[in-house]
Amino acid sequence: MELRDRVVVITGGSGGIGQAMARAFLAEGAAHITLADLSEEAVSGAASAIGCNGRACDVTDEQQVISLVEDVIKKHGRIDLFCSNAGASASGLLTDATNEMWQRQWDLHVMAHVYAARAALPGMLKRGDGYLLNTASAAGLLAAMGSGPYSVTKAAAIKFAEFLSITHGDD
Repeated sequence: MELRDRVVVITGGSGGIGQAMARAFLAEGAAHITLADLSEEAVSGAASAIGCNGRACDVTDEQQVISLVEDVIKKHGRIDLFCSNAGASASGLLTDATNEMWQRQWDLHVMAHVYAARAALPGMLKRGDGYLLNTASAAGLLAAMGSGPYSVTKAAAIKFAEFLSITHGDD
């Protein structure tokens, strides 16, 4: 994808992968980048250090993702690339991984991608242009021992990205 003059959103933007993407995209000429992350303080600091916009967003809350997308479109007219990058590790297998842990991993690694696609994809389809980039993990392909919830949800994230590509790749 050509990044020159593109409008980009990166969730998980205050972390290492999110910051690295932002720096690389700015170096390639992206017009506007908005970093989003759970902590307002962390994302504001990262955005300031990189030279882009930042805002708090809990990607496990669909309404907050919708608000993020609407705000960026209101300010910049469109989103060309939505990087659904937020994630967190978790340890445990069956008896030592609680239902709450499994649900948090599911919400963060799967539903956050669903929410991003629901919010950003319609505008991209209408324009006939745009990209969704979902960060997953090698753990989604090869199980990370000791981390059942992480491995399983990352595998689901990969399948969701594959589904989106097959369904809308030509659009």
